Amino acid sequence: MDYMYAPWRDTYFSDKPEGCVFCNISEHPELDEQHHVLYRDVLCFIVMNRYPYTPGHFMVIPHHHTDAVETLEPEVWLHLSFIVQRCVKMLKEGIGAQGVNLGMNLGKSGGAGIAEHIHYHVIPRWMGDTNFITTIADTRVYGTDFEKIYTHLKGLVPEYLAC
Repeated sequence: MDYMYAPWRDTYFSDKPEGCVFCNISEHPELDEQHHVLYRDVLCFIVMNRYPYTPGHFMVIPHHHTDAVETLEPEVWLHLSFIVQRCVKMLKEGIGAQGVNLGMNLGKSGGAGIAEHIHYHVIPRWMGDTNFITTIADTRVYGTDFEKIYTHLKGLVPEYLAC
C-alpha cells in the first residue's frame, strides 16, 4: 500500500475549537484574516475552505447556528441566495472561472463534513481542472498558493459584494 502524506492538514485534526467551528468564526471578527474570511455582514459571512476542491473554493454561512435549512428566517435564506449569486459573478469575472458548483450537504448522511451548521459551498471550475490522480489516488492537486488566491478574492469583494 502506498501512503501520501499531507502534513498541512494536521490542523484539521488537531486544532478544532470547542463547539461549532463556524460559530467560532462568526463570533470572532477580529480573527478574520487568520480564519480567511472574505466577507461578513449582519446575516452571513464568507470563509475560504481550508481543504478546497479547487482554488478559490469558499463557503457562504449564516451567522445563525442551525443544521436545518428549513428553519432559517426567509430574510436570511434570501440574503444567502443573493450573496451566492454575487459570488458566482465574482468568480466568473474576477478569476475567470468557466463554471461554478454550488451546493449544500445537509446532515451527515447528506455528506456534510460540518453537519451542525448549514453552509453553501461555492466552487469555481475550469475545463480540465480534474485529472486522473483524483480518480485513481483519491488525491487532489491544488495548482496555486492558498494565500495568493485568498488575497486576490479578498480584493474583489468590495466590487462584487458591496450591498
